[in-house]
Amino acid sequence: MPISVEAARRLALDDELSAHPRGQVVVIGCGSLLRGDDAVGPVLVRHLWEQGVPGHVTLVDGGTAGMDVAFKMRGARKVLLVDAATTGADPGTIYRVPGEELEELPPIDGVHTHQFRWDHALAFGRWLLGDQYPDDITVFLIEIERTDPGAELTDTVHTSMLRVGDLVRREWTDERAGAAQDADGP
Repeated sequence: MPISVEAARRLALDDELSAHPRGQVVVIGCGSLLRGDDAVGPVLVRHLWEQGVPGHVTLVDGGTAGMDVAFKMRGARKVLLVDAATTGADPGTIYRVPGEELEELPPIDGVHTHQFRWDHALAFGRWLLGDQYPDDITVFLIEIERTDPGAELTDTVHTSMLRVGDLVRREWTDERAGAAQDADGP
């Protein structure tokens, strides 16, 4: 017997372990650790972990599984997503893009699960997560130089990754300050 779309949605959201407390900031690094500069997102997540993160921040290695990104955002108030870009700009160029500018871009009809990327996850997540969709999503993209299998990050991309790390830290610090101010009232 076929399952309805709404029943499938309820089943997908049944795992209480995937939800974050509403004040949580989730940092998701996307990319392949096996493809040189494409690893910039997951490498940044590891770097942030080594530096230490406050209790209201969750770090996620989003890898290359875009579908998982939709579930990792569940319940968070703010999501900071970091990935590689290949726009033709100079390597190391950093883009900061509000999530709402990207969540309607890719059509998700007919997309195979292996083609499902984080940008698809933004559009899919808005439907799937409903009121558990984050209030604030920011995407940081770093223009990459090469994706040679097994290569380390290039120096240019590594330097930009460290700059994005500083921007991400500022975002979660600002978030914590804003949450404390909200709790104290006007």
